[in-house]
Amino acid sequence: MNAYFIKIPSLIILFLLNGLRSNAQQFLVPDELILQHAGSIGYLSAGAGYKLFKNERGNLDLLYGYVPASKGGELHIITAKFAYKPFVIKVNKLGTIYPFNPGFFLSYTAHKDLQFKFSKDNWPKGYYYWSEALRPHLSFSNEIEFSEPKFIKAAGLKSLSLYSEFNSNEWYLVNFFQNVPEVSIKDVFKLGIGLRMRF
Repeated sequence: MNAYFIKIPSLIILFLLNGLRSNAQQFLVPDELILQHAGSIGYLSAGAGYKLFKNERGNLDLLYGYVPASKGGELHIITAKFAYKPFVIKVNKLGTIYPFNPGFFLSYTAHKDLQFKFSKDNWPKGYYYWSEALRPHLSFSNEIEFSEPKFIKAAGLKSLSLYSEFNSNEWYLVNFFQNVPEVSIKDVFKLGIGLRMRF
């Protein structure tokens, strides 16, 4: 396994946590559990979510994703996501709708054929400017948070949320703008759908 699998994602996650959480004990107690299908971070991914800021409109999510061999090759993906919810729509007897949530995330794919940096021995410096394994993404999502229905409280949850998330990475975007006639929007943006369970 590539040594960067241990070093790079761990450093990124520790940096984000230290910068956004003041109480070290809270690192171990997430606010949410998350399940997601697709969306550039695995065929199926699972992880923990942390609410940020006093208004709790920020999210920091840490996820592990898996792609089985039958879905394009066995891959293990670690992801750190940040998103903010600037718009809030309260719905009586239901909960809250967050219609547009911009975000950013980094994903690292651990695979023997994916390198963090292209080898200088094989390629001139700067020939390939992106990383095969580490990908920055821009995202935007929408979310429906159910907090009022009785079954939510009966399940011991504060809320249950359904969300969809569109994202794209730097390689897709550059490829799109350099090859507009040949590359369609569906090749650039990927869709994930997920579930948040807040305790």
